[in-house]
Amino acid sequence: MDAKPERFLTAEKKNVIVDSFVKWRIGNVSTFYTTVAGDIDQANLRLDQIIKDAFRSEFSKRNIKQLISTDRSAIRDILTNNSKAVAAALGMEIVDVQVMRIDLPPEVSSSVFRRMEAERERVAREFRSQGAEAAERIRADADRQRVVTLANAFRDAEKLRGEGDATSAEIYAKAFGADTEFFTFYRSLNAYKKTFSSSSMLVLDADADYFQYFNKQK
Repeated sequence: MDAKPERFLTAEKKNVIVDSFVKWRIGNVSTFYTTVAGDIDQANLRLDQIIKDAFRSEFSKRNIKQLISTDRSAIRDILTNNSKAVAAALGMEIVDVQVMRIDLPPEVSSSVFRRMEAERERVAREFRSQGAEAAERIRADADRQRVVTLANAFRDAEKLRGEGDATSAEIYAKAFGADTEFFTFYRSLNAYKKTFSSSSMLVLDADADYFQYFNKQK
């Protein structure tokens, strides 16, 4: 018997549409012909009411989550066992009761989908907010590390520059002390080179110290 989809109320008073079928066979020929005159259609009509009553009873004890996910096999066994005695009175033997589909009515489905969509959007907003917060934290940490790295590099550079200048001054002082006259002459030559390469005319006293090596040359 392939029953038409039927609405049933769950424990939380929500409608569900159930599509099911029943496998049965004639268990007692005499009783079957006595009660339904051997008419298969009549037998299915009587059996349909029995199964619907059993569905209605079991679905009213469970919520939608239980019906869809956890209790389908249990419901099948209960329906099969509970309907056997009533079906036997019609000369029929229940072999199996199967639920093919459990759907929500269109109006309920739309409401559920809207709630699901709203929930997904809320979760997405939460993830985006957490991502933005993490990004700001990472950027702030990177900026801090950049400042620290630059400061350390500047400090190390100044330290090396100072050490270099000190070493240079020490070398220069030692070299200058080794031959004062030579280095005085050498520095004067550098001064002449810089002066005469940038200016074509000087007005100075000929006896000035600046020209001491010129005077000596004379």
